[in-house]
Amino acid sequence: MFSLKTVSLLLLILLFINPIIKKKKLQNSKPILSILVDNSKSIDFFNEADYIKKTLEEIKSDNQLKDKFDIQNFAFGDNLNLLDTLSFTENNTNIEKAISSLNELHSGKIAPIILLSDGNQTIGNSYQYINSKQKVFPVLLGDTIQYKDLKISQLNVNKYSYIKNKFPIEVLLNYSGTEEVTTEFSISKKGKTVFTKKIKFSAENNFKTILTNLISLEEGTQYYTASIKKLRGEKSTKNNVKNFSVEVIDEQTKVLVLTSVLHPDLGALKKSIESNKQRSVDVFLIDDFKNQLNDYQLIILFQPNNKFNHLVNKIKSASNNFLLISGTNTDWNFINKQPFGIRKNVINQTENYSAVLNSSFLTFLQKDIGFGQFSPLKDKFGEVFISKEHQTLLYQNINGLQTEQPLLATIEENNLKYGVLFGEGLWKWRSSSFLNSNSFQDFDAFIGNLIQYLASNKKRNRLEVKAENLYPANSTIYISAFYTDKNYQFDARASLEIAITNVETKEFVKIPFSLVNNSYQTEIENLSSGDYTYKVTVNGQNIKKYGNFKITEYHVEEQFTNADSKKLLKLANKTGGKLFFKSEIAQLKKQLLKNKAFYTTQKSIVKEQNLIDWKWVLFIVITLLSVEWFVRKYFGKI
Repeated sequence: MFSLKTVSLLLLILLFINPIIKKKKLQNSKPILSILVDNSKSIDFFNEADYIKKTLEEIKSDNQLKDKFDIQNFAFGDNLNLLDTLSFTENNTNIEKAISSLNELHSGKIAPIILLSDGNQTIGNSYQYINSKQKVFPVLLGDTIQYKDLKISQLNVNKYSYIKNKFPIEVLLNYSGTEEVTTEFSISKKGKTVFTKKIKFSAENNFKTILTNLISLEEGTQYYTASIKKLRGEKSTKNNVKNFSVEVIDEQTKVLVLTSVLHPDLGALKKSIESNKQRSVDVFLIDDFKNQLNDYQLIILFQPNNKFNHLVNKIKSASNNFLLISGTNTDWNFINKQPFGIRKNVINQTENYSAVLNSSFLTFLQKDIGFGQFSPLKDKFGEVFISKEHQTLLYQNINGLQTEQPLLATIEENNLKYGVLFGEGLWKWRSSSFLNSNSFQDFDAFIGNLIQYLASNKKRNRLEVKAENLYPANSTIYISAFYTDKNYQFDARASLEIAITNVETKEFVKIPFSLVNNSYQTEIENLSSGDYTYKVTVNGQNIKKYGNFKITEYHVEEQFTNADSKKLLKLANKTGGKLFFKSEIAQLKKQLLKNKAFYTTQKSIVKEQNLIDWKWVLFIVITLLSVEWFVRKYFGKI
């Protein structure tokens, strides 16, 4: 019994001490060989799909490579993915993103990359200049022979035009070849040619810019096709055609500018507004105006004061749309008394206000034309209060500090629409825009968007939908919607869906919208070429919005006539790899096997381990104590 007790206590003491020993273990890490496969449509176009599958199988079954490398397979188009099955249906190729993703995935490891691609990239940054820490070994796929090829590389056109107006078109044409050729460029509408021009190309003169103007005679969305006549022996003609559309608006607008002071902004406004031939501007000093307000679709109140009192009353009673522009001569005591919901607590001091574009502005589409680099506007210093529901297009930036105070805002109340710009100095913005782009077009388009919105008498809709008129084949179609409640405040509780119908086949599909920030958005894929109509509905409400769009037959992945060996060679040299042709897979494997830079790394791992297994010790202690108890009990010692 003494022995049993002693052993039990010793084991308990050992259990409490729980001694630990350190154990060192060596671990080998093989280098990773990443096989990166181009899964885009251009591979299938070059008839290289079978070759890629055969090459993959050859590499995966090579025992020497498997002994030296941990082989991993990836596929890419728009994004990088683990290789499951190859479909060669990706609509875009982004080689730079795929290589960058692998560098990030295998950071700090030895992981050379085999790139199976034709080298033709449709989106993303230039991959041949990438700073890759991993060596890249491109395998050139596709046809390397340089065929004669004509291409419409770019087409620039304004999205909107006005009826009976001329709208400009700029087309950039490229020629690949050594012979001197003559061809014909044309623009057609509904099968009828509206413009044509003979063009000559040569090896030295292989680039042309076509500038022309077309007249918009019909209201609505007009579709056009730009094409260049194919050459004899030209392999691919997919890139000889480009479709585009223009939305023609029937709008005659007269704008009245009433001012209390003479200022350079008045001339800048007049020139910008009248850059659209459908608009005219009359400028009057407030004391000289004797005409009727009803003759104008929009009234601009430039730095109003008490002299505007009788006209403001007329604007209120007639519900005329207007734009208020304040400045250093504005009488804010007068404006604060008006029922427009605009108030500014000013002091006798001026301040310079720079502009920051609000990317969430949804009233109308406005791109950033460099507002942040424009000269600041000047106005009296004070805090702005707008008591009515409004949308802010530009925020105030004071000495580099962005605020939530509006610099340019729009307000819509029943059938009345008006805007307010807190500052003078627009003439400087127009000058800055010209210096940035060598054209007044961007600034004039900005003023035109504002005037078009404010001058329109259309009643505000609770449901607004934004969609393009034209989409390239197999592209992802993005459509967004903005829905408000009866108070015209954004309603995030709604459930929206879109029904899309093919005009020819009558096939239709219904897709729900997702709520993203302050709008509803949806993405549509895999629609075939053709004309479509759509209907956006709000579930549970009798609110609908109709529209249409067209999907062209142009496939960006089929614009290439040959593989891009030059870029792949630059990529290989930049990363320390080597370019191989598809017949040189044996040489590629030999290069990888003999390259001493790809070695197995060995590292020691120190693990702390308990000297004793506490579960077994505890079991023995319990067993010994139990035996001692039964012995004592048996001999009557308890």
